[in-house]
Amino acid sequence: MTEMALPERVAVSGGAGFIGSHTVELLVGQRCRVMVIDDLSHACPWQPPPGVELVVADCGSEEAARALANFRPEAVLHLAARGGVQRARRDPAAHVRAAVASTVGFFQSAVAAGARRIVTASSGGATYGRPPRLPASERMRPAPLSAYGASKVAEEVYLACTGREYGISTMALRYGNVYGERQDGTGEAGLVAITCNRLVTGTAPVINGDGQQTRDFIHVSDVAAANLAALASRRSGVVNVGTGQETSVGQVVAALVRLAGFPGKPSHASALPGEVRRVCLDTARARRWLGWTPRMSLDRGLRCTFAYFQSALADSSRFRELDRCE
Repeated sequence: MTEMALPERVAVSGGAGFIGSHTVELLVGQRCRVMVIDDLSHACPWQPPPGVELVVADCGSEEAARALANFRPEAVLHLAARGGVQRARRDPAAHVRAAVASTVGFFQSAVAAGARRIVTASSGGATYGRPPRLPASERMRPAPLSAYGASKVAEEVYLACTGREYGISTMALRYGNVYGERQDGTGEAGLVAITCNRLVTGTAPVINGDGQQTRDFIHVSDVAAANLAALASRRSGVVNVGTGQETSVGQVVAALVRLAGFPGKPSHASALPGEVRRVCLDTARARRWLGWTPRMSLDRGLRCTFAYFQSALADSSRFRELDRCE
């Protein structure tokens, strides 16, 4: 990780969610003072550590703006998200209103509150579309295939504009396919979490398409570490956060089936529109700019994630047993 010091006061939008909760824990471990702004629409089963202020609000709202003004963060990390590729495709205009407008409002509120560093979460798969070669480099021109990807590019452009206008440093982190503990396995995005959730309940996993489509799967612990490195840096621009490894959806599902000891075979559904066919990310810039490299292997990450879902199922079963006894 970079040797530069972390800001002492950091506001994290979406800090009660999957990636946010892991990042907040690391920030608290580094003795940063943290405020979380989250509308709890995608909150995970997690309680903020002692001393972390939680503001329940949309990050682009007036309430969030007031909270930022009172907190006076040195830096902000924008992790709040509104659905994925398919949700944005169903109603692109609503997605822009809910996601892009809210994001731009958050950037403006952060600047007004005195923040001198803004880091935002973007997408390494959705922004590149069909890259001419792999691994995809930040030097490649964005060419999104979906409304979701277009919205992420728009947020990157707004962020860079904000930095130039107000003379602050900004960075957009283009994540690979993030997976790991606390991810929601009941939604329509997040292959690893959805597959784990189905397997621990004895249900066959589903592969959309032929399973040969590839992704750059990166564990949430590595993403959280990259978030901290980006907050500590003063470089501006876009940075890929991935592993540089191209892994097929079918390979990942097969590995989880083996871990579960599931006797059946995955079922197949139609390929989803707007999804990229192949992607993996060049991480050379992350090494140079942030001093960051991923540490979690895919094999270990899948084992840890599956164990988490097994434990979560056991805990929920115990709660049901207690309810019946009462």
